[in-house]
Amino acid sequence: MENHKESKFWFTSFIGFFYQLGIGCDIDKEKAMNLYFLSINNEIENDSSFNEDFDKLCIINDFDYSFVSLRNKNIIIGKYLLSLFYYKDIILDINYKQNKLAMSLKLAKKGDLEAQYNLAICYMDGKGIRKDKKKALKWFLKSENKYFKIILNKNEREFKRTLKLAIENDSTAQNNMGTFYKYGKGTDKNEKKAFEWYTKSAIAGCANGQCNLGFCYENGIGTAKDNKKTFEWYTKSAIAGCANGQCNLGFCYANGIGTAKDNKKAFEWYTKSSIAGCANGQCNLGFCYANGIGTAKDNKKAFEWYTKSSIAGCANGQCNLGFFYENGIGTAKDNKKAFEWYTKSAIAGCPNGQCNLGFCYANGVGTDKNITKSFEWYLKSAESEFAVAQNYIGDCYDYGIGTNKDKDKAIYWYKKALDNGIKEAKDKLLDIFS
Repeated sequence: MENHKESKFWFTSFIGFFYQLGIGCDIDKEKAMNLYFLSINNEIENDSSFNEDFDKLCIINDFDYSFVSLRNKNIIIGKYLLSLFYYKDIILDINYKQNKLAMSLKLAKKGDLEAQYNLAICYMDGKGIRKDKKKALKWFLKSENKYFKIILNKNEREFKRTLKLAIENDSTAQNNMGTFYKYGKGTDKNEKKAFEWYTKSAIAGCANGQCNLGFCYENGIGTAKDNKKTFEWYTKSAIAGCANGQCNLGFCYANGIGTAKDNKKAFEWYTKSSIAGCANGQCNLGFCYANGIGTAKDNKKAFEWYTKSSIAGCANGQCNLGFFYENGIGTAKDNKKAFEWYTKSAIAGCPNGQCNLGFCYANGVGTDKNITKSFEWYLKSAESEFAVAQNYIGDCYDYGIGTNKDKDKAIYWYKKALDNGIKEAKDKLLDIFS
């Protein structure tokens, strides 16, 4: 028995096949492809790793002139196997898509809403079937139970109009479709569908769609959380000029979301957003000036931007503006205005603003003292997980301020406050149990 080194080349096509499928060895598609190329190029590879693996497969033979024909056949087989290597996945994918489409059509005709929706997507995008916008609209409406509905309400009519435009690849309409699904406007709420439409809009270049897609990735709406993708889409949106995207990109830089923390860049993007009129951006820019984040501390400018943000309707900005008036920061002290802005913030749903409004009622700041209203606002804030308010509401139940005494509820809220970082709540709990 003699080991002819050259004979190993004559079987490279088969060895590649073994590596591709893991026959007698570990699957290694890269090595399989290299061996196929060896067969086709008619080269002798002096690779010790191939030799060792070849020996393990026991492909050792006495030299025989019949191997001359085998060598030629090896080249032909190598070409064939390489073709399959390249096109197998494509062929299988085509068959899979065709089978999936047939199944979707079958289920759609039986009234399966999800199948109807997926079929509409296929017709809209031409996935496994020729594009057909009319059929896409038909199946979309069927999936929403609106195809046979004669009378539609205002939101449903708007949904239908927007859907028609979205099917025509209008990126703004696609973004709006995402918003319809996100909030359940004119249709049932569906975060997965919202994410899908935002994705289409974003890829088509809609700056608002890119911002909304970033928000989905940031908060796990219809998809898994992904800070890196969050940052990427906010960046695209910001560069495209979306004020909200610019604000959110600033937030990423300020908090190191999907990128390295960079206060200077955060300040720069908040500034762009603020100038473009974004209320949240204006609030965040005010915060930068108030705390010297990415810029020199400047309470006067902080006050100015908080004012702009508040007038534009930002609940956090209204709360911060109230705090500036209450404490005379960047402006003259004015408890009445502090109370007014805290009220606006509280009504808009800001937990911090609700807590501060409760404090105003508890202490007669800018208004008459009213412990009942104080308790009510503290409770709203506490239920929104605002730790300071949880501590205050614990006091209310502990001492009967604005409500009846209730030690069990006091303990509950003190524990919540302690869990959320209010250390003094621990002493209050010890006093109750002592």
